[in-house]
Parts: sequence; C-alpha cells; structure tokens
Amino acid sequence: MKPRFRTQFLLFVALCGFTALNLTPVIWGFLTSIKQPVDAFSVPPKLIFTPTFEFHRQIWVEREFWRFLINSVLISVGTVCISLPIATMSAYGLSRLQSTGSRVLLGALLALRMFPQILLAIPFFMLGRMLDLIDTYSAMIAALVALNQPFTIWLMRSFFIEIPDELYESASLDGCTVWQEFRMVALPIVKPGLWVAALFSLLFAYNEFLFALVLTGPHTKTLPVAIAEYGGEDVNYWSLSAAAAIGIMLPIVVFMMVLQRHLVRGLAFGAVKG
Repeated sequence: MKPRFRTQFLLFVALCGFTALNLTPVIWGFLTSIKQPVDAFSVPPKLIFTPTFEFHRQIWVEREFWRFLINSVLISVGTVCISLPIATMSAYGLSRLQSTGSRVLLGALLALRMFPQILLAIPFFMLGRMLDLIDTYSAMIAALVALNQPFTIWLMRSFFIEIPDELYESASLDGCTVWQEFRMVALPIVKPGLWVAALFSLLFAYNEFLFALVLTGPHTKTLPVAIAEYGGEDVNYWSLSAAAAIGIMLPIVVFMMVLQRHLVRGLAFGAVKG
C-alpha cells in the first residue's frame, strides 16, 4: 500500500468515526421518538421494535408545534434581514479604516460578544416591559440583532480584508465613489461570505433559548422554549421531547443542503488569502 493512499485511507476512517460519534445522539433521539416508552427505556436497549410516529403526530398536530416553528422562522429571518446589512456595511468600513479608533472599536465589539448573556437578560426584559414589547416579534428581533452584531461584524470583516487594495485603487481611478466601491467591487467578491454570515446569524437566532424564554410569550413562543416544557417524571414526555428535537433540526438541515454549494465557497474564501 502506497504511503499516500494509506494516509488518505486512515484519514477517511478517522472522519467516518468522528462523524458516527457526532451522529450518535441524533440517531438515538430519532429512535427514541419512534419507540414506545416501554421500548425506549428498556435495558438493554431494544434494536428490534415496532416503530410508531404517534409522538411526531402529537407534537405537530395536537400540540400545534407548527405555530412555534413559524415564530422561530419569522424571528430568525427578521434577525438576518436586519443584522446582515448593518454588519456588512460596518465591517466594510472597519476593514478600510486602519486607525487606532477602528482597532479600539473592534476590541470593544469583541468584549461585548464575550459578555455573559445571562447578565443582559434582566435589562432587556425591563426595557421590553417598559416599552410594552414583551411577547412581540420586535423585542426578540431587536435583542438578537444587538447580540449578534459583534460576531457578524468580525466575520464579515475577515472576508473584506481578503480583497486586494489594487481593486479599490482601480475603482477609484475609474471615478467610483466609496459607496460604488462597496456595492460594485466589494459586495460581489464577498458574496460567498454573506451566505456564511447569514447561516450563522440564522442558527444563532433559531437556537436562542434564554432571551426567547424572557422576551416571548404565548403568541411568540419559539421552538426551543416549547421543547423545554417537556420532560420530567412522565416518560411519554421524553418521547415527545425527542420527536420535537428531531423536528426542530429538519428546517436547518434542509436549509444547509440547499445552500451547501454557497457555504462551501464561502468557507473556502475565508480560509484562503487572496
């Protein structure tokens, strides 16, 4: 066996093992969601059983989890639509400015991203109650945009600084304004990076639990908060929780499969010095 082939084979085996290890909780959750509780909690675990989708039906039909899915999607999409344009323009400006002030601002953004979210939950709740925005989409979207901006700005800036200065100089010689340089030169180049930033922003908003627990209510409850209501002494709740957990992953899996080509290009763009 040639050394190169041996190395590739060992790498392939290692990746398969790593993938299987990461998929184990997902597979276990799916099996739990289609088992009766007596089969799901049997010792040793039963590998041969009669599957049932009753718990999935209860979650999405009887308990109307589709309403919580709509709330999650609306809040997530709203967060991306507001956060991404603001972060993109901010990142472009910070990538073009090489001053002490820009570096201080970047450091402040990083410090804000590292700030514990639990300490911000009460101020956001008090502000939302003062403005009568509790249990509204506006409160959740505004909070998520504020929390998401530091990460999105840093991420988009990493794409903008990969653009050679010669392109900006050529555009300036052709008579382009700063806005035209941003819109006609920079944006088309970093388009793959926009997909990556949009994905991370969407995942951040879609999976948010703490602020959704504090700022939402019966009308705007999201899927993470709804799933947390199941569990405890009733073993049926564990099967319902497993069914809901599998259901909450499906939209993101479908989204990533549809946009896989753009995401790979975006990640490769950010990893190569151009």
